[in-house]
Amino acid sequence: MQMNHDYKLSVAPMMDWTTPACRVFHRILTTETLLYTEMVTSAALVRGGATHLLDLDPREGQVALQLGGSDPGELAEATAMGVERGYVEVNLNVGCPSDRVQSGCFGAVLMERPELVAECLAAMAEAAGDVPVTMKCRIAVDDQVPEDVLPDLLSRMNNAGVHGVTIHARKAWLQGLSPKENREVPPLDYALVHGMKARFPKLHLSINGGIATLDAVAEHLAMMDAVMVGRAAYHDPAAILLSADSVIHGRPDPCPDRETAVLRMIPYIEEHLTAGGRLNQVTRHMLGLFHGVPGARHWRRILSEGAARSGAGVEVLHDALEQVMVRAA
Repeated sequence: MQMNHDYKLSVAPMMDWTTPACRVFHRILTTETLLYTEMVTSAALVRGGATHLLDLDPREGQVALQLGGSDPGELAEATAMGVERGYVEVNLNVGCPSDRVQSGCFGAVLMERPELVAECLAAMAEAAGDVPVTMKCRIAVDDQVPEDVLPDLLSRMNNAGVHGVTIHARKAWLQGLSPKENREVPPLDYALVHGMKARFPKLHLSINGGIATLDAVAEHLAMMDAVMVGRAAYHDPAAILLSADSVIHGRPDPCPDRETAVLRMIPYIEEHLTAGGRLNQVTRHMLGLFHGVPGARHWRRILSEGAARSGAGVEVLHDALEQVMVRAA
């Protein structure tokens, strides 16, 4: 299964959030949006044998695998493993600013080593065959000048056989800011990212950072190939994903409303419970489904409290949904 990279919208890889359960839920809402895994380190796959991290449920549809690492050979091996499992894209993380990632010499710190990034991506591209290899990066780190650093990095990516790049339109400060602050404090520079499309027309370029509505997605698409939405798609999935296929792609939406989305998740949840899982491992990804509508507070409270109890089953979900429907009537 191969992605043709005509997609216009994606949901960002987010640690502890874009789990398989989250991706199944998001796929119910949208057929056309590209979904990403959480970041998986190449070391965990190649040296740690944690191949369960690559498990895909057919209900997730087309999914891109994001890898973290800085060893070209190891990344190539991990890429081959992902391709074999059916991922439609393999992405290298060159944007995460966390201390743990820095200590492992990957993520945003790699923007200081563009030659190594190019070497890693070339090795990944060779291992991937026809499956696209991409990168997610920042516009610069620390005291780097984005107007100099970003074009140089993209030029190297062009030569490394990379299919596309997602650019988070902020700097990353590796010292002094937490990962959360790095998502909010450095100013966004959309204009710089927009300008890169004119300079590198053959690269599939996606923009990321602070984009929270479908109207904003459409505005960016006038200048970019694609848009990646992160926290907004997680915290208010209906606002971003429920009508994304029609609004962004001009195709029928697969799910008519929020209530239907809940009901379509129940078979997956029942399988998860039968396999020994807990209800809140799935429903925590659904807390924002009714954001902004009457009954949303009751939905969140019932799921948060009820799903955490030992032995909780789908009756908690039915109860929460009933409370929303009563208040929406």
